Amino acid sequence: MSLAVAGALLDGDPVGLRTQDKIICEIGPGVQPEPGDDVLDARGTILVPPLINGHTHAGMTLFRGYGDDLPLMRWLEEKIWPIERRLEAEDVYWGTRLACLEMIRSGTVRFWDMYWHAPAAARAVTDAGMRATVAAPLIDIDGRSQEMREAARRSLDELAGAGERIDAGLAPHAIYTVTEDSLRWIAELAAERDFPVQIHLSETEQEVIDCLAVHGERPARYLDRVGLLSPRTVLAHGVWLDDDELELISERGAVVVTNPVANLKLAVGAVFPYPRARAAGVQVGLGTDGPGSNNSLDLFADMKVLALLQKHAANDAAAIGAVETWEIATGRRAPLLGGASLEVGQPADFLLLRAGASELSLGELPAALVYAASGAVVHSTVVGGRVLMRDGEIEGAEEVLAHALERARGLGLAPPPHPPMRTS
Repeated sequence: MSLAVAGALLDGDPVGLRTQDKIICEIGPGVQPEPGDDVLDARGTILVPPLINGHTHAGMTLFRGYGDDLPLMRWLEEKIWPIERRLEAEDVYWGTRLACLEMIRSGTVRFWDMYWHAPAAARAVTDAGMRATVAAPLIDIDGRSQEMREAARRSLDELAGAGERIDAGLAPHAIYTVTEDSLRWIAELAAERDFPVQIHLSETEQEVIDCLAVHGERPARYLDRVGLLSPRTVLAHGVWLDDDELELISERGAVVVTNPVANLKLAVGAVFPYPRARAAGVQVGLGTDGPGSNNSLDLFADMKVLALLQKHAANDAAAIGAVETWEIATGRRAPLLGGASLEVGQPADFLLLRAGASELSLGELPAALVYAASGAVVHSTVVGGRVLMRDGEIEGAEEVLAHALERARGLGLAPPPHPPMRTS
C-alpha cells in the first residue's frame, strides 16, 4: 500500500511525501505521486508530526459528564468505581472507539491507556487504525493479590496477539491501591519481559502524607525501593513531587506525564513543577487523563493550559515556550511515549492542518498551535500510511457514536433517546 501527499507546506515550503508499506519513503520539494498511489490532496495544508496522549482511560468516554465537580477520591469512590464494577467488554470497546474517533479528529495518533477489559480496548484501537500502549489497571488492596496477578498475566497473553500497533503494558493503579509485595512482583515481571509500566503517582498531597506515614518515604522514593522506577516507567501526574524525587526520576530515566486540565478540574491543589523537572532532566509528556475527568480528549486544549499554567505558577511568561510545549505534546521530550518524526524510514504517522484556518493564518506557527488552535484545525490524520481522517471526514463516525450512546444508556450514564417530535 502506498500513499502520496501532494502540495503540503513544511516549514513554509511546499513538499511532497510518499509512504510505502507504512513507512515514509520520500519527503521533499520534488516528491510527486507515482502510479498506484492513493493521493491525498494536501493543497492549503501544513504538514506536522502527530500528537501523543501520554495518559488516559479511553473507555471512560461513557462517563463524560457523570459525577462532575467532586474531589478526586469522592469522585472515584462514590461515582466511578461502583459503575466500573458493572462494565462489560463491549462497554469498553465502544467507549474506546468513541475516544479514538475524538482523538483522530483532533490530531492524536497514539495514546497510553489504562483501563478495564484491556483486550477490548486493544481491539477498538486496532479497528480505529490508531496506536496505543494498553494495560489493565491492577488493584489488590482488597486482599486478592493472587487473583490480580493471574489477571495481569492473562491480560498480557491476550494482548500479545493484538497486532503490530498495540503495545502491551502493566498498570498498577497507584501506590495506595496496590500492596508493596505486588508492586515488587510487577517490577520483576516488567523487567523479565521488558514491558512498560504506567502508574498514577503523587497526584494529591494526601497520597504523599499517607506514603510518609506508612512507608517513611515519599512516593517516588518508595516506588524506586520496590523496583518500579526505570526507563520503562510512565508516571502520571507527578503534581506533588519534590526536587529530590525529580532528581531521582531523572537518574532512573522514567517519564512523567502531566495532565494539567484534569488536575485543575479535580482540584489536586498544586501544579506539576515543570521548570524544576526540566532543570533536573526529567523526560516529560502530556496527557488528557480520562474523558471522565478532563472531559475532553483534544490535546490542543491541554497544550494551551499546560503552557499558561506553568507561566502563571512561575510568575514568569518565559517559563515555558510554544516550541517546547509543542515538543512535549508530540512526544519529542520523552522517547518512550512513541512520538513520530517526519523523516524517511520512520513510521508514516502525521497530520495535515488547515493553513487557511484563522487560528493558523497569522504569526508564528508554534505560537498559533499552542495558544490559538483547537483540534478543529486538523484536516487529515494519517497512521502507518493509512488515512484515518480525510478533510475532516472519518468513515463510520455516526455508527461509533450510536453504539457508544447505547452502551452508556445501559449503564445509566446517558439519558434515553428523545421521542420523535409530533408533527401534528
